[in-house]
Amino acid sequence: MTQHEVSQPGADDVEAVTRAVLTASRLLVAVSARSLAAFEDRVTVSQFRMLVVLSTQGPSKLVMLADRLGVNPSTAMRMVDRLITAGLADRQINSANRRETILRLTSEGALLVEEVTARRRHEIAAIVKRLSPYERSALVGALTVFTEAGGEPMVGTAGSDTFPLGWSDFAPQNVS
Repeated sequence: MTQHEVSQPGADDVEAVTRAVLTASRLLVAVSARSLAAFEDRVTVSQFRMLVVLSTQGPSKLVMLADRLGVNPSTAMRMVDRLITAGLADRQINSANRRETILRLTSEGALLVEEVTARRRHEIAAIVKRLSPYERSALVGALTVFTEAGGEPMVGTAGSDTFPLGWSDFAPQNVS
């Protein structure tokens, strides 16, 4: 068996497929961590997640951010405060409802999201280039089926290009 040949699990071998996906996810987490490493003095992984939500969602209320991140509002507020201090986000009074505060990504925050995403894309492309054309095609097919089964739209498909990481399940909210 060559380096790229893998024994194919049986159609019912859920455990073998699960192990393969877990191994691939470990690689993708490592790629993600390395893409963020150059900026780790500025943001944590959790803060970067918030930047991504602001990047994909646009100006947002704190409660929505907390909900999208799965944290309580006080935790989200502390994250926002740190991002504001770092110059990566800002808050403004909602002109339509002066009792509400809207959180926004600054141009510096948007640039950081773009740079981290570009680093991630570059490293993934370098890995993909090591595959044969047949392996690339098989990988696209397998990952497409997997992401569809999980309800995640593919990056680069219609409607998802506006979202840098393909997280298009965050529908923009009208905050004005």
